[in-house]
Amino acid sequence: MSEKTIAIKAQKVEEIADQFKNAASAVVVDARGLTVAQSTELRHQLREEGIVLEVIKNKILTRAAEKAGFAELNDIFAGPSAVAFSNDDAVAPSRILKKFADANEKLEIKGGVVDGTIANIEDINKYASLPSREGLLGQLMAEFQFSIRSFAYAVKAVQDKLEEGGEAAEEAPAAE
Repeated sequence: MSEKTIAIKAQKVEEIADQFKNAASAVVVDARGLTVAQSTELRHQLREEGIVLEVIKNKILTRAAEKAGFAELNDIFAGPSAVAFSNDDAVAPSRILKKFADANEKLEIKGGVVDGTIANIEDINKYASLPSREGLLGQLMAEFQFSIRSFAYAVKAVQDKLEEGGEAAEEAPAAE
């Protein structure tokens, strides 16, 4: 192997190691057997969420994972491997890939890293069942709105009660 080839591969290892370190989530899959149309559709769905799917040689993945501190991943780097990297949403790759794998049995989820923690297939499936970041924020906002609305109704009820009591108190002395 030439020095230039070695330098290129070393640079690629560095890039992938940085991606592993900086990603909110990195899910490893085997996409062998997907048609071109299926592969294109999967990449499109991932891209819409800001996720990059990259096919990477296992030797480079092994070295990059070790360099990033995720040597435990090396067991899943067998056969063709593609990695879905997300820098923003830790759950999105799991959710999209799980849904796609359920519809296309050729896609096999191997494992990955979520928020700096090694995730096996069961973990990935658990993350896939969580709502998206926007969904969670929506649920949180709904809870806030419900609490504020309930508080406003309580304050209004107290005010109405005081107003009723105040009028009755004013009328009572006049009756005497």
